[in-house]
Amino acid sequence: MSSIEHGKRRLMGLAVAGGALASLRLRPAMAQAEWRPATVVRLINGFSPGGSADQLCRVLAQPLAARLGQPVIVETRTGSGGFVAASAVARSAADGHTLGLATMGMLTISSQLRGLSLPLDVQKDLTPICGVAGIYSLLVASPQAPFRDVPELIAYAKANPGKLSYASTGIGSAPNLAAELFRSQAGVNIVHIPYKGGSQAVVDLIAGRVDMLIGNLPDFLPQVRGGQIRPIAFAGERAAPELPGVPLIKQWLPGYSVTNWFGIVAPAGLKPDVLQAWSQALQQVLAEPDTRNRMTELGMEIMGGSPQAFLERIDQDRERWSAVIKSANITLE
Repeated sequence: MSSIEHGKRRLMGLAVAGGALASLRLRPAMAQAEWRPATVVRLINGFSPGGSADQLCRVLAQPLAARLGQPVIVETRTGSGGFVAASAVARSAADGHTLGLATMGMLTISSQLRGLSLPLDVQKDLTPICGVAGIYSLLVASPQAPFRDVPELIAYAKANPGKLSYASTGIGSAPNLAAELFRSQAGVNIVHIPYKGGSQAVVDLIAGRVDMLIGNLPDFLPQVRGGQIRPIAFAGERAAPELPGVPLIKQWLPGYSVTNWFGIVAPAGLKPDVLQAWSQALQQVLAEPDTRNRMTELGMEIMGGSPQAFLERIDQDRERWSAVIKSANITLE
């Protein structure tokens, strides 16, 4: 063999070896893009069947299954404000086959309430993947309430301190904190009436046993449409298209803004390729017109964003509600 032929063969060998090494280096990146669930996926919902959380899970499940090639089954485990379900998620294998629906209250408020014992550490035991739905918060009133708009509410409350009452779904709940933020910024004295759930609070609101509530639009949209509850003003940055003409609280209280939300989480320790695959799948599903339309019908708006953006939102809301909790001295002790 000539020295020239020997040199050519050596170069070819190096090229093949280099290609093999490059292929090995690329495999993890390719795996990140190609990960798919190998079997059925559980999406665990911790709230009542037929409620807004349950309906949202079912809106997401079908298109996710279509994109990922495996059934996505909604599994309901109610109790402890969603923490029975969250605990089930945290105890599951971090292999991408178990997800959970979490609320803003679960991820940002509950861990800060004195006297509340939680079965898990939400910051250590769960992996936030994506915020999926912003929930329109609406200030509503009993038909018998002595006000029809925010200025009348504030004027009446100032002239009659301690006479108006507001309902919530419990001490430390999102409606409790939303009303406390309103009370603080408006400078009024209104009385808190906590309930164990939203349905009884709505019943008493309709009956006039409580005056007002700042809660999730999906929880009482039918009653608002039916004229049983009076819509006063939206608590967030935008009004829901379902109720055109209803103003924003911030028109009178510029610093006021409350938006509740739902997000998807997984067990801690989720591998980066699995996290990326789920993030991508959720972004694609949230971009579908059918998903957007169905969520709008539920009184929700698309949230979306990367896992990092979701983490930042959680941190921002945790800091904000911490200040409200301390200012109002909210405790379960």
